[in-house]
Amino acid sequence: MYMIDLKDIKIEDYTYDLPSEKIALYPAEKRENAKLLVYDKRGIQEAVFSQLATYLPKDSALVFNNTRVIHARILLRKSTGAEIEFFCLKPISPTTLYEQAFEVQAMCEWECFIGNNKRFNTSITNTIACDNNEIILTVEKIKNQVDTSFLVRFSWTPTTYTFAEVLAYVGKIPLPPYIKREVNADDIQRYQTVYASEKGSVAAPTAGLHFTTPLLESLQSIQIPMEYITLHVGAGTFKPVTDKYIVNHAMHEEALFFKRETIENIKHLLHKRIIGVGTTTIRSLESLYWIGVKMGKAQKQHKAIDTDCFIIHQWEVYQDLQAYTIPAEKALQHIIDYLYQQKMSYFHASTCLIILPKVYTLQICKGIITNFHQPQSTLLLLISAFVGDKWNEIYEYALTHQFRFLSYGDVCLFI
Repeated sequence: MYMIDLKDIKIEDYTYDLPSEKIALYPAEKRENAKLLVYDKRGIQEAVFSQLATYLPKDSALVFNNTRVIHARILLRKSTGAEIEFFCLKPISPTTLYEQAFEVQAMCEWECFIGNNKRFNTSITNTIACDNNEIILTVEKIKNQVDTSFLVRFSWTPTTYTFAEVLAYVGKIPLPPYIKREVNADDIQRYQTVYASEKGSVAAPTAGLHFTTPLLESLQSIQIPMEYITLHVGAGTFKPVTDKYIVNHAMHEEALFFKRETIENIKHLLHKRIIGVGTTTIRSLESLYWIGVKMGKAQKQHKAIDTDCFIIHQWEVYQDLQAYTIPAEKALQHIIDYLYQQKMSYFHASTCLIILPKVYTLQICKGIITNFHQPQSTLLLLISAFVGDKWNEIYEYALTHQFRFLSYGDVCLFI
């Protein structure tokens, strides 16, 4: 059924030469002044992002990821002077839910990367000045998690501070590893979308960095519908595909949050051209579709809808779920019906979905606003799934026409 067998997809077909000077180390002076590459049936056009409305089809609807980047990098010093870095990945205890994890007081446990781990034994305590007070923070290594991460316990005084407040004082914005410079004061605002509201990401949904409040208001004034969903971007977004064959790559898991009202609104927008702002939005909406498919499958098999329906595994959409594919409208209705039955106004989920070229067709989105992505990345694979082999021509054009790449770089509109 597929144009190509999954086992035959090679990462070497999705690479290109990215000179270091093409990587943007700083954002454009003004968000909306980034260059815009437009690709549609007419080919490639150049513009400025502030002109976005000119290039959006009249029947467009935009969906954004409203996740907020947390100050995930905590740098502490041992009495010997050695610096230890704790990179917060996801909450573990007393809750795994992001919106609750940041309100925890006194103590919590997170899965973390530990930089300079060989020089870190079991615990470290630092005193950090904040306003007219001090925070005494103790960090303990509890146990190894999967791969290179650890379960880490944070405890602090005064215990009246929330973990969100501790991070605000102690942590740093986690710029991507390819932005090889120190974080500055501007990054606190610029590595954050203007509509970011739900704390939890360790990387920004960078396509959204180009929007300003006046630009959003101008799009509303011409009746372009807008909806907001939440996917907390994990550190795995920067993980390159290192195996020769993509089928051997382990996709990272990311947390999702959907409101019932938003799903209803998206269902009503399916007759329009839904454009996902960023690859994380695409991944969220496609995962939402497959959650609906899994609910439909359970219903068809006369089984109860269990927690597995809210987890999208990496390969299941290419395997057993293919026999249960349904129109997007029906898939979303399955979710809506379930939420009403359970008297739920929202739900949490997680996804390991990998969107591959030549074998995956987007079910909800008919357009993408996105930055330029790294060679051999799963993000580039997603782009190729939408534009096909033309991605190579598009990227070659950008490289030879002064476009800036990656998180702080310029932006594309694919329609």
